[in-house]
Amino acid sequence: MPTPDKQLSAEQSRQIADTIREEIARRRISRQSLAELAKLSLSTLEKVLGGRRPFTLATTVRLEQALGVSLRKTTEAPPAPAVAVNGEVAPDGLGAYSRRAVAWIEGTYVTVRPSFGDKDAIFAYRTEISWDAAASSLVFHESERQDAAFTQFGEVAVPNQSGHIYLVTNRHGQHRLITVARLAISGEMYGIITTLLAGRGSMLTPIAAPIAYLPIKMVADPTFGRVSVDDPNYAQYRQHLRRTTEEPFALFLPG
Repeated sequence: MPTPDKQLSAEQSRQIADTIREEIARRRISRQSLAELAKLSLSTLEKVLGGRRPFTLATTVRLEQALGVSLRKTTEAPPAPAVAVNGEVAPDGLGAYSRRAVAWIEGTYVTVRPSFGDKDAIFAYRTEISWDAAASSLVFHESERQDAAFTQFGEVAVPNQSGHIYLVTNRHGQHRLITVARLAISGEMYGIITTLLAGRGSMLTPIAAPIAYLPIKMVADPTFGRVSVDDPNYAQYRQHLRRTTEEPFALFLPG
């Protein structure tokens, strides 16, 4: 009689699933790609990562070979207290990421987008992305905005499926959404901002534009506010905005 494949304990399975999700996020690969590398069905991978089926020794070995990392070494450590674990995993609605898996996103960025009031100018401000223990997620907060009354802050979603990062503002049901992709090595993020343009009186018009987040260390002496063509940072800011659409990280289709 063949020996049945050994099933790992619930605690071992949970720890291995956490490690795999972190590797997927860090390497920016899809679950489908990992399943193919490990010669597993996507259904099997989804079930073990979702906790609906325990890991078996054979499945774990295949995943270790595909990722080139040891998944079972973490099982030797005693389990962390439940409160600490729950406090460092984001809600499902934000991607269920762990703090360790998204630490590389945290930091200070110079944020640039086209000026909505002057077609030749660029609007620049500072954005901080950090872990909020109370919310158990990444959050962002803007500052150095010339239009301080419109300063935004909110939650950061990092789902595995799309490979993109979402900065979401929700104030009483009114949303602003920024969708960006991040370069793994240099750290810039490029994408689209979708918001409302304030007009005369109470008039608000939906508007979308390219946006770029530059790690602040990339800009020696950053300029904030409305940046005109004679500003020393204008050429650098414009180059990054053009990269958003030229590579392209975002597409704008004609009507």
